[in-house]
Amino acid sequence: MMNPFSKNTSGKQAEVRYLDSDFQVLSPGSHVLCAVTGTAIPLEELKYWSATRQEAYVDAHAATQRYQETDARIDHPGT
Repeated sequence: MMNPFSKNTSGKQAEVRYLDSDFQVLSPGSHVLCAVTGTAIPLEELKYWSATRQEAYVDAHAATQRYQETDARIDHPGT
């Protein structure tokens, strides 16, 4: 198995399956993109994601923003 952090994947976007408390690298790469900002997130710095939406977020603010745009309407219709 290839190491997802190896130098030959530098600059390439990884394909990742986001799980509830972990993630699985499906295709090696050095980073993923934030679903809100488009910012490249190095895999070794990835801390925020949604297993439900299969999206990564650069920080807690971006994750909260996505929640407010999507799930908040489901949890509180009409708001």
